[in-house]
Amino acid sequence: MQSSCSPFFLEKIANMFNEEERIVFLEESEKKRPVVIRVNTLKTTKKELAKNLSQRGMAIENLDFYNNCLTIYDSKVPIGATPEYLDGWYYIQGASSILSVINLDVKEHMSVLDMCASPGGKSTFIAEMMKNTGMLYLVENNPDRISSLAGNLLRMGVQNSVVINMNVLELEIEKVDRVLLDAPCSGTGTISKDGKAKTLAEDDLRRYAETQKKLILKGFDSLKGNGIMIYSTCSVLADENECVVEYLLRKRKNAKILECEGNVGKRGFTAFRGMFFDAKMKYARRIFPHIHNMDGFFFVKILKA
Repeated sequence: MQSSCSPFFLEKIANMFNEEERIVFLEESEKKRPVVIRVNTLKTTKKELAKNLSQRGMAIENLDFYNNCLTIYDSKVPIGATPEYLDGWYYIQGASSILSVINLDVKEHMSVLDMCASPGGKSTFIAEMMKNTGMLYLVENNPDRISSLAGNLLRMGVQNSVVINMNVLELEIEKVDRVLLDAPCSGTGTISKDGKAKTLAEDDLRRYAETQKKLILKGFDSLKGNGIMIYSTCSVLADENECVVEYLLRKRKNAKILECEGNVGKRGFTAFRGMFFDAKMKYARRIFPHIHNMDGFFFVKILKA
């Protein structure tokens, strides 16, 4: 794998791990993760779905940290083409991304902003947790991604959302109870899905971090008092994670990091290669492919005090 990686990418990974763990991380990052599906309780129950899929020849197990998910280890039929899938009974979703929505603490009748919504995995999960009540603002800047978002909303039976095709930095809406910012990033945690992260250059990383800092300020400023934001990326790099959150804490003194629910993942960095972060950065969570058998992921829960 290393021969296909940019020197900058290898340097960033070498800064995070010792040589032995670096090799394991790179090897495991190339492997496909187990397929996880999230049961859409707006349309069915886990028991009913599991029964149907088992009869179709799928080998399924429960996902240990969230009850309404199933892990599929083998299937005699295409997982994304069953009648149940087409009717919106389930969504094929990375296990690590489930964690960010769980920690958003969404309740019925809330107002929620999903800042980078397409293709809709987290958006439809939020709508399900809201039981189709309240208001869900789904913003997607890329017009080419709107059709997949709209299609998934329709398939999953979402009725409480409005799709907005624009740059979210220019969005003007009333303050909301919750914000989900799954920020555009280098993708260093999802190499098995898209290997472009292996060619990461220094300028690329700087541009990502600049955008992330603008987005996290916008998301935080969109919250009501006592509102909660989840900031997440599918990157393992501190530049896109702890550094971005620390930037928010410096710019907004009423931003406070909260402890996440559950015990999945490693703690966030409070110090990294000469940089020091807020002590509560330990409450952030890091998911690594070679440790957790999930896509690499980072998420943190932030309160607007």
